[in-house]
Formats: sequence, C-alpha cells, structure tokens
Amino acid sequence: MQELQREMAARTVGGRRVAVNVAESPLSWLAARGLVTARQLAAGERLRADHERAAMAPATTMRWSERVDGGGGDGLDPSTARIAAKRRFDEAIAGIGPGLCDILWRVVCAGEALPAAEKELGWPTRSGRLVLTLALDRLAGHYRIG
Repeated sequence: MQELQREMAARTVGGRRVAVNVAESPLSWLAARGLVTARQLAAGERLRADHERAAMAPATTMRWSERVDGGGGDGLDPSTARIAAKRRFDEAIAGIGPGLCDILWRVVCAGEALPAAEKELGWPTRSGRLVLTLALDRLAGHYRIG
C-alpha cells in the first residue's frame, strides 16, 4: 500500500491560499466532507486495497517480502495473493456493472479528482458525485457491507 505523506501543499484558488493534503485520496476527501457515507467509504477502500494487492498499478520499487496477506489473513505467497486480489477486484467490477465502474475506477483506484474524472469522461459538471455514490452503494452491496 502507498505510504501516506504528511506534507501539505499550498495552492492559490480563486485569489486565496488554501492548504491541500497531497496524500489524501479523493474518496477520503469526499468522506471527510460528508459527501459519501461510511458504508460507501468502506466499500471503496476495500476495492482500492484489492486493486493495490493485485499489483495492477505500475510499481516503482521491488517487492522483497516473502509472504503477504492475500486479503483473507492466510499468508499467501505473493503470486497467489495477487491472483486472489485480482479475482476479487474483477468480481467487484463485474458486480457493479457497466457505466458505473468507469467513475469508480478513476476516483477510487486511480486517485483521480472527481472534477478531472468528469471532464475526462465528458460528463456535465457535478454529475460524477451522483454516479459515484450509486456505484459505491452497489459496491457495498456486492461486499455485503451493512
């Protein structure tokens, strides 16, 4: 998993300076402002964890550990753990269905900001949050998060 950075970056937004936590994920940013529920956050974090365990994102360092947790606390070897995580990730994405997984993957797994994801998908402004919350609800149902 990514190690969280504690640094803050100062940015100028609309003529004023604001502090931005560069390590905060877009999903946790939405949760901190009450725009997604704890259930939706838990589902999104579980999907992101499987995405990272499956090592689907580009890696910049070598993995030296002999054994890793494959998600079930069973101490699988790295190859088996990646395969299991990839299977869980694929099942979750398939359970969400087409149309909803695009925004979910961009925001939760790729860490893209919601406005950037909306723009990249060609969606109207502020429509992404509605679709994202629908996708997160469906994902929480898939994971059976109450």
